[in-house]
Amino acid sequence: VYKSIIAPALNMHSNLKEMGQWAVITGGTDGLGKAFAEELASQGMDIVLISRTKTKLDAVAAEIQEKYKVNTKVIEADFAEGNQVFHNIEKELYGLGIGVLINNVGISYPHPDYFLELPDRAKIYQDIIQCNIVSALGMCQIVMPGMCENRKGVVINVSSTTSDIPSPLLSVYGASKVFISKFSKDLATEYKKYGIIVQCLLPGYVATKMSKIKKPTWMAPSPAKYVHRALRTVGIEDYTTGYYPHSLLL
Repeated sequence: VYKSIIAPALNMHSNLKEMGQWAVITGGTDGLGKAFAEELASQGMDIVLISRTKTKLDAVAAEIQEKYKVNTKVIEADFAEGNQVFHNIEKELYGLGIGVLINNVGISYPHPDYFLELPDRAKIYQDIIQCNIVSALGMCQIVMPGMCENRKGVVINVSSTTSDIPSPLLSVYGASKVFISKFSKDLATEYKKYGIIVQCLLPGYVATKMSKIKKPTWMAPSPAKYVHRALRTVGIEDYTTGYYPHSLLL
């Protein structure tokens, strides 16, 4: 209760802008990713949005610039295409003072189904591995060396409550989030000495396109409400649902 409610209420969380001027968000044009971008922009951070659709990237970037008067940069990348996307991302990020990396991009099943019965399963499973796992590995390798050099930074890896509870009919998606949870815990230990905070977020249901929930509720908040609460746990909890009601699921 202290870490989840009291400490965030007392503003004991990390000042993210002090980590560096730029925040990089993957999957930044919808749902949680867009909410992260807006919340960080509201704190005065410049924003790099990485996603696969250029028109949506440009629209969200323009909206953020207009509303929050910060700088933005967009990088078109489809993480399902594999490792070849990282060369261009690294080139585009070169020289930016990146203080925050949010590995948010992720995909799930088109609908729950048995492992052997999901239509087009080979491609879907491969895309899940690339988007949910390989993207985080690649982005950390690109961004974290600069954080090590500056001896400060925040990496937020978005996992899911499905990594800690049974999720039949979503077995590969759930397993991909288990990887992120384990990776985050060990990365946090390895790079703590460099002043880098690595946080693993385990959201439950949020009212996004992926969850197919249209109306926010107490247990399925809007992306903006979830992100506002979650960012207030950075520096307090390294492994958290980010939103106290979701901790009731674990």
